Amino acid sequence: MFKTYQHCITACLNCMTACNHCAASSIKEENLYMMARCIQLDMECAAICYAAAQLMSLESDQTAFACEICAAICEACAIECENHAAEHCRECAAACRLCADECRKIQHN
Repeated sequence: MFKTYQHCITACLNCMTACNHCAASSIKEENLYMMARCIQLDMECAAICYAAAQLMSLESDQTAFACEICAAICEACAIECENHAAEHCRECAAACRLCADECRKIQHN
């Protein structure tokens, strides 16, 4: 069963890393107020991505539920990041979209 989750675990961990990087980079932006929502969603997304990856690695009965929540938060984060021109936001949005897609595959297994 673990191998079934491997692509999603990898996507979640990559997304977590991209979100952490985006949040850290956004804090350094000139207009911090403009980046507040982005930073908040980055932190939420990183947290749920890590949690979902952990549950998948544990082969938890709650994996599908965690992936459902993860996909929703990843989508919200991607939408917000796409509002910003910074490269770290674009990279984060792409990682979030990929993670959301992988999580949706788990939901439907």
